[in-house]
Amino acid sequence: MRLSFIKQLIELVEGSKIGEIEISRFGTRIRISKIQHQSPKQEEVIVKPPPDTEVAVEVPKEKKEERDDNLHTIASPMVGTFYSAPAPDAPPYVEKGDHIKKGDIVCIIEAMKIMNEIESDVSGEIADVLVANEKPVEYNQGLFVIKKA
Repeated sequence: MRLSFIKQLIELVEGSKIGEIEISRFGTRIRISKIQHQSPKQEEVIVKPPPDTEVAVEVPKEKKEERDDNLHTIASPMVGTFYSAPAPDAPPYVEKGDHIKKGDIVCIIEAMKIMNEIESDVSGEIADVLVANEKPVEYNQGLFVIKKA
């Protein structure tokens, strides 16, 4: 399957009420699913100590880590394996503290035996690398945090 076809499938799932889609073509099989997010309100949990009594307890949702407006996260455009360098013996494309420009290659995501170079969509400094080399990544998972220039 071509990468452009896979991207179209991702966009289809993302823009619809479809939770998951699985396609088989030309001997290749792909499954795309999206994670449903719950509302950020507090949840109510029912705790049952003895069998006849119910006690309602409010459990606050964990607050998302608040980030500075000057920080930007580069997310994975696909499911695959994260590679920080072009070859096992090569230095990584970027490391924490490196300055990058929009369009610079920051890593590779291998998906279905295809090596996809991931480019930065902003200029700035690498504030954090969120994924270890050769680890699997999910669609839209954060890869790098960039302090915008």
